[in-house]
Amino acid sequence: MRILQMRKQVATLALALLGAGLFLLLGLPLPFLFGPMTACLLAALAGAPLKGLHTVSTLARTVLGVAVGASLTPEVVGRIPQMVGSVALVPVYVVIIGLVGVPFFRRLGYDPVTAWYAAMPGGLQDMVAFGKEAGGDGRALALIHATRVLIIVTLAPLILTGLYGSSLTGALGEPARELPVVEMTLMAAAAVIGWKGAERIGLFGASILGPMIVTAVLSLAGLIHSRPPAEAILTAQLFIGLGIGVQYVGVTFRELRSFILSGLAFVLVLAVLAAIFTEIVTLSGLAQPVEGFLAFAPGGQAEMTVLALVAGADLGFVILHHLTRIVVVILGAPVAARLMGVRRPPE
Repeated sequence: MRILQMRKQVATLALALLGAGLFLLLGLPLPFLFGPMTACLLAALAGAPLKGLHTVSTLARTVLGVAVGASLTPEVVGRIPQMVGSVALVPVYVVIIGLVGVPFFRRLGYDPVTAWYAAMPGGLQDMVAFGKEAGGDGRALALIHATRVLIIVTLAPLILTGLYGSSLTGALGEPARELPVVEMTLMAAAAVIGWKGAERIGLFGASILGPMIVTAVLSLAGLIHSRPPAEAILTAQLFIGLGIGVQYVGVTFRELRSFILSGLAFVLVLAVLAAIFTEIVTLSGLAQPVEGFLAFAPGGQAEMTVLALVAGADLGFVILHHLTRIVVVILGAPVAARLMGVRRPPE
């Protein structure tokens, strides 16, 4: 059984690399993200027995946490008070999504618990875990949130280039050969120590937040002056793309017709709300257009970090808004569900 699982993982990795190589050869945007994502998604929908590389993928996400932490310089921290106005809109944004999203999923026939956690714009794993614990449909939640992330990651680059004129050629980082060995060693240590330390204390998003916090401390102390090597960030993109694609392994026609179509329809609702809030922060002078768009696009932490990097956006601004959104959802959704008496009806 173990050997069979490893064979599936090797085949999945090979497929992801093939997808990246093909996108690179064709000159398509973000080849190390979209190539693996597209190849694994198509193979999964075709019924291929793919298998994700959970530990390696989690380790890859720590690279993004380090990249964000390294961007938190004293100059960025000094600008945090200027971000308060737009950050204060995030809880309002989350509440409106919930007020619109829960009735939306109820009208589609979902039970109260599943509708509640399907509407919440939090992390995929967290929303699935909370929903299952409360008696919701875990498979429906996984596919709805995976579809949300997939569509946002797919459309966001098109919007960035077509609407905002972004080139998506922002510097990911210097090549490994040009970075000081001491700094790369410190970043590697920050990645592992931050990840495992955050896991130990039960911090949500441990693989990103833990390394981010440790690296930020090192950056503010003047010990780190650069991001992780470009090779590491490209590898992180590959595993993120792979991870999105394999979410669709084993999808049945019924699930495709109901859960995934529900997720697609809800993304349209989210797009309208995100556009409204982007316009609010942009027209009021609280954010530049690219930063405003990325800050309110309800994708996953890792995916939005990648897009902020390639768009050359202000990482500190974008990630602060996403952290606020995730904190509000994770802390508020279960409490609000209990206060409002959200219960799955008896079978």
